[in-house]
Amino acid sequence: MVKALTFKGEKKPKKRKRTEASDPTAQDDGGEDSSKKQLKRADEDDDANADQDDSWVSADTVNDVSGPIMIVLPTEPPAALACDAVGKVFTISIENIVDGNPSSAEPHDVRQVWVANKIAGTENYRFKGHHGKYLSCDKFGIFSATSEAVSPLETFTILPTPDTPGTFQIQTQRETFLTVKEGSSSKSGKALLPEVRGDARETNFYTTLRIRMQARFKPRIKASKEEKAREKITRAELEAAVGRRLTEDEVKKLKRARREGDYHEVLLDIKVKSKHDKYG
Repeated sequence: MVKALTFKGEKKPKKRKRTEASDPTAQDDGGEDSSKKQLKRADEDDDANADQDDSWVSADTVNDVSGPIMIVLPTEPPAALACDAVGKVFTISIENIVDGNPSSAEPHDVRQVWVANKIAGTENYRFKGHHGKYLSCDKFGIFSATSEAVSPLETFTILPTPDTPGTFQIQTQRETFLTVKEGSSSKSGKALLPEVRGDARETNFYTTLRIRMQARFKPRIKASKEEKAREKITRAELEAAVGRRLTEDEVKKLKRARREGDYHEVLLDIKVKSKHDKYG
């Protein structure tokens, strides 16, 4: 389930935490002193902060693309694909960017954000706008975002650019590509924003784009967090697994084994040793 979008700088509501004094179920097990309990709470806070990580990173592969994304177009200055509340699709210049580098771009407007999801049973994607409607491209190559359902018009394939790592092509089901056409000047002399279309027959510089995404949805980042979570285990859990109180050395040994991947073998050795000590 995709969480509500947040941007850097927004204040998050603080959750009240129960103190040990106000928690009648809190008990001193005698095995942890106050400093260890504070460290444990700090670890829990770190995990909560990781789950709420609202920083933006670049998608490196097609499989990275998931959740809230920003499609950075190959324009000068860089612009993002956007849509308004009535489904009109257009481009918006990116304000949150460092030295014009597309790899540092972040959205400053919710209209620049799309939610990407892979369509079940396929390698294709759909893109939902901030207003709940899906990005669509008709037979004339005109984009809109007015559909509440997904048909071939709302179905896209993301292809990696062979000679430029970290960039992609977005292809329609008619095998045409999303492209941008640099805007010319109006009669008043004001520069027009680039136009986005979906009728390019071949890939080129103007069909090559970057995809920025929220860090917490990137598979490799999520996997590292899950692996870190698996490594964590409390003394009480270890003692419950062994069936008796453990010494400090035994706790360290089991935690190290959990990190290194031979936890079950070490756990069995300690259990066997416990039986020998009991009947020796």
